[in-house]
Amino acid sequence: MSLTGVIALDGPSGTGKSSVARTLARRLAARYLDTGAMYRAVTWAVLEDGIALDDADAVAACAAAADLEIGTDPEDEWVAVDGIQIDKVIRSAHVTAAVSAVSAVPEVRRLLVAAQRDLIGDGGIVVEGRDIGTVVAPDAELKVYLTASPEERALRRARQEARTSPKDIAAIAAAIRRRDEYDSNRPTSPLRPADDAIVLDTTAMDEDDVIARLVDLARQRGMTGEGPR
Repeated sequence: MSLTGVIALDGPSGTGKSSVARTLARRLAARYLDTGAMYRAVTWAVLEDGIALDDADAVAACAAAADLEIGTDPEDEWVAVDGIQIDKVIRSAHVTAAVSAVSAVPEVRRLLVAAQRDLIGDGGIVVEGRDIGTVVAPDAELKVYLTASPEERALRRARQEARTSPKDIAAIAAAIRRRDEYDSNRPTSPLRPADDAIVLDTTAMDEDDVIARLVDLARQRGMTGEGPR
């Protein structure tokens, strides 16, 4: 199969967006774009420069000055700022704690949305984030909003971080709820499903189930060069 058009995958953290989007892109011989990695990369740059998170002008200036590059090959993920590859460090706890504040700055979002649209180009790509279907690619042929219960999302994140104690899981769940609240209520590009998005609750689904459902949806829309099954 070879994907035509754009698949937009949105949703909060812990719903499996990243792993699902990568695997789906591989399955459909498509490119893959993790827009969250772009916001994390800018956040890393802001923290490296010692900029206060509440100084919106300085944050925006840092984002404008950063030479941000990101790969779109699902078999070779990478992101770099000013020639420094930062794939691992952008997943660190201090970047995670700051990314919502940085991504809420309107000028940061304007800059990165423009860059994301350039990367999407003519399509043939799976794009994941929080505002793909509503802002970045509102004309995407397939829009899906992945969701899951906060408890299930906390369990998934805890497994990723090799943290298994009930106290750890409760703390992760609380952090997830705080970020959901922040992202859903920010004035610029709030986290929400597009009006025409398919909402897919993955709480009781494994990754294979989700991928199979998404492949079927793409096939139904004639995006794979195959007819519907």
